[in-house]
Amino acid sequence: MRTTRIIAANVMGIAEAADLIERGLSVAVPTETVYGLAADACSSEAVAAIYAAKGRPAFNPLIAHVLGMRMAEQIAVFPPLARRLAIAFWPGPLTMVLPKAPDAPVSSLVTAGLPTIAVRAPSHPVMRALIEAVGRPLAAPSANASGTISATRAEHVARSLDGRVTLVLDGGPTEIGIESTIVAIEEDRLRLLRPGSISMTALQEAAGVSVESRFQGAIEAPGQLASHYAPSKPLRLDAEEPRPREFLIGFGPVAGRVSLSETGNLTEAAARLFDLLHMADASDADAIAVAPIPTHGLGLAIRDRLERAAAPRED
Repeated sequence: MRTTRIIAANVMGIAEAADLIERGLSVAVPTETVYGLAADACSSEAVAAIYAAKGRPAFNPLIAHVLGMRMAEQIAVFPPLARRLAIAFWPGPLTMVLPKAPDAPVSSLVTAGLPTIAVRAPSHPVMRALIEAVGRPLAAPSANASGTISATRAEHVARSLDGRVTLVLDGGPTEIGIESTIVAIEEDRLRLLRPGSISMTALQEAAGVSVESRFQGAIEAPGQLASHYAPSKPLRLDAEEPRPREFLIGFGPVAGRVSLSETGNLTEAAARLFDLLHMADASDADAIAVAPIPTHGLGLAIRDRLERAAAPRED
């Protein structure tokens, strides 16, 4: 019996969600990227409940979502380079990993004990209204069981976290469809920790410094685990044709049961990626295959998600 409620993301729904967050609970809410599982970032009990609901490793930090610079400066230190990026891309799908402010009120569980904190000012009106109603930063990882396919629709959340989350605000399908770009800010360069819809070229132009890509090493931000975003069925990449009992997701000239974009449009492909992976995972097929995706522009972010989804599961 389903215990997770899906309600409209209207004024009444946002007010109810804010009340639940004030009481230390978590709610699922749409953002412009994917649905997030939001709770009070200043409450260790509430943040611990996020980790428990998702089954998320405690060493994997969360993103603190804020309205803008005024709230962000209460929890993070902003060097000039970070300010330039905030002016260029906030509100929007950019997360910056910055030194944690000395008196930051956020729970240490949000940062996984690290001296840095990941901060984002989302642009989605529902998420922004919820932050404003609560009046504090909201910790909000993707609203799905840890390591599984991210949610881009309210029903995806309910299917993945049924009974683990009280409420889902239904704001319809998300616009971008993949998680935010994450960069670590250093004195004279940026390190790309997770590719997203904001490209390396756009980052370089806005920041005026170089961007180091394909970072590997210790976990500094969400989305860096080798195995992530994974369906329950085996996933094969760069497939031109389906094998027996395989659900092929097409792209461009490669047709499949469904297509990320018949015209080869990467923005459309990103928006449809997780939705079609959910569809394939729920099908009668034994395995999933995805057509080749270009390695330029937004294709880098799409391939990043697919490569992690296809990687061997981590214990």
